[in-house]
Amino acid sequence: MKRRRRTNPAPIRPSVGKNGGKTEKAGEGKEEDLSKEGGFAVLEHGKLDHFQEEEDEDVDEEFQAFTHHPEDPQVIPDSPDNEDSQQVIPDSPDNEDSQEGERNRIGNVPLEWYDEEDHIGYGITGEKLMRKAKRDGLDEILARTDDPNRYRTIYDKLNDQTIVLSKEEMDIVHRVRQGKFPERGFDPYQQYSVPLEPMVESLHNATAPKRSFIPSKHEAKMVARIVRAIRNGWIKPDKDEPSKPKAFNIWEDEETTKPLSKNHIPAPKTKPPGHAESYNPPPEYLWTEEEKAKWLMEDPEDRPYNFLPNKFDSLREVPGYDQLIKERFERCLDLYLCPRARRKRLNIDPESLIPQLPKPETLKPFPTEELITYEGHTDKVRSISISPDGQWVASGSDDKSVKIWELSTARIISTHEFPHLIDVVAWNPNPSIPILAVSTRDQITLLHTNTGTSEDTKTAEEVLSAVSEEEKATVEWKACEDPENNHQHRMVIQVEKRMRSMVWHHKGDYLASASQDSSKLSVQIHRTSQTKTHLPFSKSKGYVQAVAFHPSKPFFFVATKRHVRVYNLSKQEMVKKLQCPARWISSLAIHPLGDNLIVGSYDCRVCWYDMDLSARPYKTLKYHKKAVRQVAFSSKYPLLASVSDDGKLHLFHGKVFDDLLTNPMIVPVKILKAHDVKEGLGILDCGFHPSQPWVLTAGADGLIKLFC
Repeated sequence: MKRRRRTNPAPIRPSVGKNGGKTEKAGEGKEEDLSKEGGFAVLEHGKLDHFQEEEDEDVDEEFQAFTHHPEDPQVIPDSPDNEDSQQVIPDSPDNEDSQEGERNRIGNVPLEWYDEEDHIGYGITGEKLMRKAKRDGLDEILARTDDPNRYRTIYDKLNDQTIVLSKEEMDIVHRVRQGKFPERGFDPYQQYSVPLEPMVESLHNATAPKRSFIPSKHEAKMVARIVRAIRNGWIKPDKDEPSKPKAFNIWEDEETTKPLSKNHIPAPKTKPPGHAESYNPPPEYLWTEEEKAKWLMEDPEDRPYNFLPNKFDSLREVPGYDQLIKERFERCLDLYLCPRARRKRLNIDPESLIPQLPKPETLKPFPTEELITYEGHTDKVRSISISPDGQWVASGSDDKSVKIWELSTARIISTHEFPHLIDVVAWNPNPSIPILAVSTRDQITLLHTNTGTSEDTKTAEEVLSAVSEEEKATVEWKACEDPENNHQHRMVIQVEKRMRSMVWHHKGDYLASASQDSSKLSVQIHRTSQTKTHLPFSKSKGYVQAVAFHPSKPFFFVATKRHVRVYNLSKQEMVKKLQCPARWISSLAIHPLGDNLIVGSYDCRVCWYDMDLSARPYKTLKYHKKAVRQVAFSSKYPLLASVSDDGKLHLFHGKVFDDLLTNPMIVPVKILKAHDVKEGLGILDCGFHPSQPWVLTAGADGLIKLFC
């Protein structure tokens, strides 16, 4: 079936064809002969459209319904008598401007600006375009029911007009909705050819150079230069400009106030004046003499009014108010002190803020009470040391004596006198070598304790009678006899410095000592089997406070005032440097497993370090009120102790887990009042029993106490 359709709504220009007939040139540049049968031209709504007759079977039913509408323009076919003209009967005699009306010339302006106006904008001459009267909903429904073009009618909000879409426009809409090209006859697969040009470069089969596979050094330098410029702040990223609103008030102040929050409380308003404040109040508001006397007797805060109601004949007779300045000041004070915002009160239970720790009763055994008091020294007991088997205790005091006690009975086994004060005593941890190291002012003395078997005594005699073979040794070793103990041998090491700390290696062959100065000789490691002294450091590490050996690895710990350095003796290098928040470290203790350590300080702190976690303390305990003198770990039980100049012994349950994801658990379990404070000093040293949950303390009162 043949139907007519418009191919292009663009204007057509007449031209002369080869056959002598009139042809129309469409907007796409195509020329068609209009003198053929069925050819005609139509002028609809001021547009000259070209209709051609062709077969089209893809037009949908809705488009066929309005192709032959009775309101379509009447067309007179071309006649041979008048080939130069075509007659068209338009729908109305009006032109385009009269039919569509004058257009709105407001430009790209939000239409909501004219919602409250009686016009929709301005025309080309500046005249207002009045808004058309809107019909109600019922009239609109009736009008759409009677309108045959209701399915192709749209509303132009800018010009306040209703527009009826043409057949070509409807055809375009339908084709777009069907997923086709808007224009009929468009061929998306046109044949085209690509001109072949000769290649400038020749083909070759050479191997690609190496520089094509490796990164460019020049580009790497450029990237490094740009990164350095960004880090130094020479290149700053562009700041995103805030998006401006589409519509804004040009008369608004630049300093816009921020919106008030929901919790804002407005300023209190003044109470409006009443009848009593009038210059001519009603008679019932005037006071009697009794009421005036009562008002004068009341306090200013309890008075209902701060004035006496009076009556005047006119406003001119009212005198000045003498309380004006006072009232304005009180009003300003109210505005200054009034709350500005509502704040929700948080009801938090203080108990919920305390961490949930196990009860101390479930963490037993740990020392709870004093069992034995060791009396015998006449001055401060500076240091104590327990034998490896736990049967004997050695103590050094300011009375220049070293005593060896039996632990279970507090009986004195032997006493060794020295010419100077005793600083540190340390028992050899090897049970087969019963030797005690004693540090005095300028020397370290190795004593035979006579507490082992006959084989142990023989081994100790061999160690103490050894002779040094070094001729020019930095530290001198010499063997001598002890006249007070059956002329037994003792070894003297001339260190020429006063020792602050002294500790044995767990095998019993090495003895490390730290002096109170800051020279390179402050840390020394003595080997008893070869009677030699090693100086591990060639430079000063500061004022060394304590030294310690790792229980299982070749690590050596050196504690200065603010840091703890960990050295690998086999590799001769520093492994880690721990930072302490305290101002002055006083003592150091290593956990039996070796992965944790505690540090005591003179500013009342005890710091727990996890070496696998960080270089800073895992926990910092601040329970003592005075300087912490000594800290210690138990070798068998998860216990640790700290003693201070306040005379108190603090016991903690410190459990270390094998799981690396679980942090150590530190729970305070007991505080014991151990010693009396004398001359500002309390407990000077402490130590755990090697096999029992017992702890011994030495105090400035000259006593040694055992807690079980």
